[in-house]
Amino acid sequence: MQAPATGPLASHATSHPLRCAFFYGLLHLRRANQGADPTRVMTTSAVESRLYRLLILNLALQLFDGVATYEGLRLGFHEANPILAAAFALCGVGPALLLFKMKACGLLLLLHRAAPARLGVTVMQALAAVYCVLSLGPWLGKFASLAFGLV
Repeated sequence: MQAPATGPLASHATSHPLRCAFFYGLLHLRRANQGADPTRVMTTSAVESRLYRLLILNLALQLFDGVATYEGLRLGFHEANPILAAAFALCGVGPALLLFKMKACGLLLLLHRAAPARLGVTVMQALAAVYCVLSLGPWLGKFASLAFGLV
């Protein structure tokens, strides 16, 4: 024989056996998860997903910057980064670009793996913004000026 239902769900639970199982299941889940915060778990998962997407974006920006720099130099443009320009004189354009971009991608991977997720998202967003302003924008402007015959 089933024990009588008690508590705030008692009036809803006793009217139908399926409803009874559903409400007692909810009550059990509620008691089991009293210490856990399900919104925090979902938020952490969302932050980690965002961090991964930002990693991919930053790696793509590094790839774009390397290819754009190489092609831009080949077309007669000059490198604005004095450290990179000095490295070009020291070991050549291709090897210097490869070394600098490998280092940047390695540091991005290290940041992705080692930094706390929320901090990583903030830093990756800032890095993407800096690369858009200092690399993507200027190179696209230079290539567009070539395409429209302004240079």
